[in-house]
Amino acid sequence: MILTSLDWIIIVFFLLLSLAIGIRFSGRAGKSITEFFLSGRSLPWYVAGISMVATTFAADTPLAVTELVGENGISGNWLWWNMLIGGMLTTFFFAKLWRRANILTEVEFIELRYSGVAASFLRGFKSVYLGLFMNVLIMGWVNLAFISILKVFFNLPEVYPIPFTLLGNEHIFHFRIEYYAAIAMLFVAFYSSLAGLWGVAINDLVQFVIAMTGSIVLAIFMLRAPEIGGISGLKAQLDPSALKFLPHISSAKEVGQVFSIGIGTFLAFIGVQWWASWYPGAEPGGGGYIAQRMMSAKNEKHSLFATLLFQIAHYCIRPWPWIIVALGAMVLYPDLGADDKKLGYVMAMKDFLPNGWRGLMLIAFVSAYMSTISTQLNWGSSYLVNDLYKRFINRKEGTRLVLVSRIITVVLSIIAIYATTRMDTIKGTWEFILECGAGLGLVLILRWYWWRINVWSEITATLAPFLFYFIFKLKLGIEFPNSFFLTVLFTTLSWIVVTYLTPPEKNKHLHAFYVRVKPEGFWNGIFTGEQSGQTHKSSLGRLFLSWGSAVVMTYSVLFASGKLIFREWKEFLFFFGVFVIAL
Repeated sequence: MILTSLDWIIIVFFLLLSLAIGIRFSGRAGKSITEFFLSGRSLPWYVAGISMVATTFAADTPLAVTELVGENGISGNWLWWNMLIGGMLTTFFFAKLWRRANILTEVEFIELRYSGVAASFLRGFKSVYLGLFMNVLIMGWVNLAFISILKVFFNLPEVYPIPFTLLGNEHIFHFRIEYYAAIAMLFVAFYSSLAGLWGVAINDLVQFVIAMTGSIVLAIFMLRAPEIGGISGLKAQLDPSALKFLPHISSAKEVGQVFSIGIGTFLAFIGVQWWASWYPGAEPGGGGYIAQRMMSAKNEKHSLFATLLFQIAHYCIRPWPWIIVALGAMVLYPDLGADDKKLGYVMAMKDFLPNGWRGLMLIAFVSAYMSTISTQLNWGSSYLVNDLYKRFINRKEGTRLVLVSRIITVVLSIIAIYATTRMDTIKGTWEFILECGAGLGLVLILRWYWWRINVWSEITATLAPFLFYFIFKLKLGIEFPNSFFLTVLFTTLSWIVVTYLTPPEKNKHLHAFYVRVKPEGFWNGIFTGEQSGQTHKSSLGRLFLSWGSAVVMTYSVLFASGKLIFREWKEFLFFFGVFVIAL
């Protein structure tokens, strides 16, 4: 694939714009680590919300959706659509609490909620486990996706020999394809280390607009292709089961391939996965960079609206351009094997985009890549600086912590580059991350709402999945997703037993947490015992109603949008009506 001058102009302009934004906010980010990691807690809701969406729009996301649709039709997206339920739980039950906690990172919450040496250990452990180990795995899989895109888009070889002369002798430098991702990552690390979260968030805003524009444009050009023939032509060439939003229930008389997830898998996703598993960007109760954005909002109201915007945009605005291209790829590239179905998206970019638009689409992927990497670097550095270096090594405040933050940001990028060279598949990494958080989710939810959860509950729920992953996956050979559900079951039983075998947190510490955060739920005498005379009116009923109606509203918008695209007017009106009632 050869880019024209217009394509290169678009690419260079975008890179210069990203760098200019980084330089613009470098002075503000240098004032303190609160400015560097939380934008001084002053992000408006729309910037914080779009920044969350942009981060989840990684270079691998359209490819992953293309693979899901290619194997299971539209209903395959329930693998991640189910997470809306947990996302809306975060919006109404946790967004205000994260902002009210007035902490710098999710990991700092551990010593706010728990006490003693065990809490200090867990905070230090999680700062390394999440900020370094899991963070590097995530960036590695994003790099792998970026490399796959470049490889197909430009027909790049795995290794490109570059001859050069040094001291009169001829040499050959073997330029590996991974070096492209290394160059891109170091560029992102440079502007991220300059600008802190303000620069990351503003760049996210710009990058999301570009990425979505490119995705929509690609879907339009593909539909206009003679091989597709618009929406009607696309529908005519596909098996009807591929177009179903819910699992397809087939009769015994049907023959041939049915594109759908099974009913059992669907029920497992919507009944278990959203609350049980820790997953980046969809942590039950909020966490990671989602918690970071909530804590960086101007106030509690901005925190709630930012998270609500994120859920709606994440599930309603992003998916359909990708799904349309994925369905088109099923028609255009039917011979792609199971491992290559995701590449149908990149092949469509090559085959159907004209000059100028091709450069924009490439920038859309670069934007998606950069927004994810910049957030992961800033978020991961916040754990290593605030919860490891500052907590255990050097407790002094000051601008030196900002310098340490910038250095760690760059070092993290270098470690992630190395990790990328040692990884083989995106799918394998994704399954490993999902299974190693299986069963942790319920503890992350209940620690805000139930006084009896203690530090040993969370330690058990954090470490037990590794043991059960080893037993079920590696020793017994049980495949995903069955291994995932078994791990959820045994991890949940383990932390419940440990909770009741170990003493609760000290009442004084629980009271201090309660006074500061003011959570709802089951706090027994923590409130009434030391604040006698005060009355407390529970708002749990209103929160549950808001949560349920928001879930219905968002799914209705998602389905109504799809029915509008496919010109199925009766179904569109039905889902639109449900949306109005739920809203």
